Amino acid sequence: MPAATPQLAIRAAAVTFGGKPLFSGIDATLGRGERVCLVGANGSGKSTILKALAGEIELDQGTRFVQPGIRIGYLPQNVDLGGGGSVADFVATGGKDLHADDYRVATLLDHVQLDGARALASLSGGEGRRAALARTLAAEPDLLLLDEPTNHLDLPTIQWLEQELADFPGGILMISHDRAFLRRLTQRLLWLDRGRMFERDGGFDGFEEWSQNIAEQEAAEYRRLEKRLEQEEYWLQRGVTARRSRNEGRRRKLFALRQQKAESLKTRGRAKLQVTEAELGGRLAIEAIDISKHFTRPDGTQLAIVENFSTRIMRGDRVGILGPNGAGKTTLIKLLTGAEQPDSGEVRLGLGIAPIYLDQRRESFDLERSLWETLAPGGGDSILVNGQQRHVVGYLRDFLFDERQATMPVKALSGGERARLMLAKLFAQPSNLIVLDEPTNDLDMDTLDLLQDVLSEYDGTLLLVSHDRDFLDRLVTSTIAVEGDGDVQEYAGGYSDYVIQRGEREAAKPVAKKAEPKRAEPARDTAPAQARFSMKEQRELADITTKLDRLHAEIATLEGALADPALYQRDPGKAAQAGALLARKRDELHAAEERWLELEEKRATMA
Repeated sequence: MPAATPQLAIRAAAVTFGGKPLFSGIDATLGRGERVCLVGANGSGKSTILKALAGEIELDQGTRFVQPGIRIGYLPQNVDLGGGGSVADFVATGGKDLHADDYRVATLLDHVQLDGARALASLSGGEGRRAALARTLAAEPDLLLLDEPTNHLDLPTIQWLEQELADFPGGILMISHDRAFLRRLTQRLLWLDRGRMFERDGGFDGFEEWSQNIAEQEAAEYRRLEKRLEQEEYWLQRGVTARRSRNEGRRRKLFALRQQKAESLKTRGRAKLQVTEAELGGRLAIEAIDISKHFTRPDGTQLAIVENFSTRIMRGDRVGILGPNGAGKTTLIKLLTGAEQPDSGEVRLGLGIAPIYLDQRRESFDLERSLWETLAPGGGDSILVNGQQRHVVGYLRDFLFDERQATMPVKALSGGERARLMLAKLFAQPSNLIVLDEPTNDLDMDTLDLLQDVLSEYDGTLLLVSHDRDFLDRLVTSTIAVEGDGDVQEYAGGYSDYVIQRGEREAAKPVAKKAEPKRAEPARDTAPAQARFSMKEQRELADITTKLDRLHAEIATLEGALADPALYQRDPGKAAQAGALLARKRDELHAAEERWLELEEKRATMA
């Protein structure tokens, strides 16, 4: 398909920040009807490119072109609501001489769940983002430049926005961490990586494999040059990309956990849940038995938040919670954690539950303190993590920081880097229950991958409120849907599993008996025969299993050595060599896990 004629472009663009080039020689174009996503690590310059295209900043080098008469709608990452006035007045102005009619304004405000009569100054940060989104769409410009448009939106609003943008006739360039959102909407991809722009036709789907191939090709070049220092720095920069392979290695375990949860839900039914004292002090984390919660409206009527809901959450379960804004997700969290009591029913917590909570406002830092001082406010070189002393620098490496950044002030970090520091501080706290309320807001994809990485290896229980469909699919073992009017249901698996099961549940209500024959119609006779699991593959599987055991042992030895605070003082060179070797061994492990998974899944189909 030929590229659309550019209506907006920057050519050979360069921007310098803090005396250092942020990027240079960058080209980016947008034509009528195009759907383009711009991805890259936090701090790489994505938002700066969008600002340059919108005409909000001047380029240090290069040119900007905009076709005469083209109207641009721009949603920035950080919204300035300006002065006073009402929400409706703010949305109607549209920005830069763009104006919308009253009907359009009212319709959009209804979709983003805002009262147009409210004072603009009364909006929270999330509400301000929704008002700014409505404003950007209101005047129906020719081109849309959107920086994280799904932040602070609930799932129904995200789905409405997807359809709104799908129907939009003009060009769209968007920055987003929401993989499901990008997969549906984009047709061309721009990847900003270490000051360079890579372009791919076909949109976001396939990005991770494509970027991984580029990373591997560059790694091979570095190895051929035999520049150890450059190689070490490269893998430090590309560490998150390498982590993506690990997600595949976890898939089998996640599927098994989901199957266990599905069996648990089948056997539970609507019966009263009972628990032994042994479970309370051991495997059980949370048990809710027929809990209900109501609130009284100003007019005296009752609003049902939860109605006769039961669940049993075991230690190690990862539970996703979703639902529209205002449906009662936060109230449900409070009920399950004992922060609020139900009107009826009972909530029982396992003995020794030690929760930590991360709400949407995040954690505030002392911006003048260094990363080191933030993690070790009492001084010293080490902190206690999971009962073990960890050197501050070694622990920061786990969250993709290097030695130089350890002594930097927090104020020098980008938004994504601050998010990683927040995660590092959070997971350094002792806990066996983590409650995360919309943790993916304002995170870039690399930090999302890191968060998934850490949560997947967390031994405790996780309660996760999120509207990020892809994140839920990658992480949770079961999903609790808060549907409104007291209807709360639990489903095995992630978001995609929830959609299927909810559809089956709704379909079964009026015609449960008629649905039975349809579910029993697999065309086994016409299915193609499975390929044979060869002797060669059997031997390879056995060899990989042995290799995995060896790599796990080698990695454990290296991690143990790097956990020694004295190593960094005694022999910094040896510490650096051990860190580089650890990175290579982890890469070997990820590749071996991928192949093991492939062979195991094939062998399982032969059984």
